Amino acid sequence: MTRDTYTVLKQKIEKEIVKLQKQAQALQEKRRGPVITSIVRSMREYEITPEEITAALNKASARKSAHKSHEAASRPTVKRKVPPKYRNPETGDTWTGRGKAPRWVTAAEAAGKGRDEFLIQK
Repeated sequence: MTRDTYTVLKQKIEKEIVKLQKQAQALQEKRRGPVITSIVRSMREYEITPEEITAALNKASARKSAHKSHEAASRPTVKRKVPPKYRNPETGDTWTGRGKAPRWVTAAEAAGKGRDEFLIQK
């Protein structure tokens, strides 16, 4: 495929995209009219004011943002540092006791020692 062919095809596709976007916008505008009419009719029927609608929308958006901030607050943002619980007396390496045991602990256990021997005294 030559460069000219690519450019021509790309331009055709972009024109088609613009055409389809205009069609989608026209369809949305066409369908909005009856929906707005229905909303206005319901507002008149139930004597709802635009201010009440605005207040309800603000209340809903405030509830959404509060929910999002609650989610953010419930997730820990910073991991808490855990003090070490075990120390290798030979090398000074430490381990918190969480997660997979380091090699020096597993090697000592394989040699018959217990983890209690490596506890850091407070």
